[in-house]
Amino acid sequence: MVNYIEIDMPRSCLVPLLCLLFVSIAYSQQTPKSYIAYRSFEKFNIDGLADESSWHAADKSDLFIDIEGKKKPKQETFMKMVWDSTYLYVFAKLSESHIWGNLKQRDTIIFYNNDFEIFIDPDGDSHNYYELEVNALNTVWDLFLSKPYRNQGTVLGDWDFKGLRSAIHIDGTMNDASDIDKSWSVEIAIPWSFKTAPGRETTVPENKFWRMNFSRVNWQFEILNGKYYRKKDVLSHKFLPEYNWVWSPQEVINMHEPERWGYVYFANQKPTNKATFEIPKDEHLKWFLYELFKAYSKNKDQSIIQPKKILGKQIVPKLHTTPYGWAIVIQSPFTKKEIFIRDNGKLSVL
Repeated sequence: MVNYIEIDMPRSCLVPLLCLLFVSIAYSQQTPKSYIAYRSFEKFNIDGLADESSWHAADKSDLFIDIEGKKKPKQETFMKMVWDSTYLYVFAKLSESHIWGNLKQRDTIIFYNNDFEIFIDPDGDSHNYYELEVNALNTVWDLFLSKPYRNQGTVLGDWDFKGLRSAIHIDGTMNDASDIDKSWSVEIAIPWSFKTAPGRETTVPENKFWRMNFSRVNWQFEILNGKYYRKKDVLSHKFLPEYNWVWSPQEVINMHEPERWGYVYFANQKPTNKATFEIPKDEHLKWFLYELFKAYSKNKDQSIIQPKKILGKQIVPKLHTTPYGWAIVIQSPFTKKEIFIRDNGKLSVL
């Protein structure tokens, strides 16, 4: 995401994978955050304000943290979610003392401006996921990715959430360098029809969870002749890296590791009737598989495929190789299901 060169391609493909040294750091991933999105039964006016009673009743997320989970951001960000039979609604408020932007064409590279980003992996296998970015001008870039960049997938930048609705509210003045602003907020309605089964039936995840994350890109800037510009290094004249503030820490500077995203549970009840959600135990096994996948992919050293105690159970991974590829397999002691990850990084459950 950061320290990329200035060319028109998605930034995360320019981020090198951080090396895993040996298996002792496997299963080192922190527990991702979780959020309960409640069902709404009222009509929404998408205006960026979140005035509806469902928004007032919905819980605020934890304040966003630096992408590595270590530093407190300079400005606060939080999000909320609710849903109904037609849409998934997302609201985010971003404190900002200088609100600016200049990208107005849909599906341009929005993160060259300050923006808010949504990442969605409905089945949690780290493949076939979605990204949506919007700036303070309400310019949208939505795209579909067949695989993370580490797995050399296909990126469809002209893919659209058909029927998407979004709006921005500015508490301040847009592109006015003479004053100090307070915040901007974004309200988004994503139609469930974007996730449609082969039989053309829209998938609504009632009482189920999706893997999701949210990111805020915030650039260092300078003001020249009353206009905002991304700031450049004095010596190299390259743009200074942006800040990346996220809901659930990635622990690495890369949003495109879906296995690190948070968990959003869609409770089929009103926000006034509080629900509970606990990350399933098998998810812990999946995190372990991803760490083994990254380590084994690096040097094909079979010695890293070692047992590990997780949630009080001894987990024994097994490596299966063929002339056509390999997979690491775990038999879950919790559900008796077989969980495996292939050499292309795709996770499957049988």
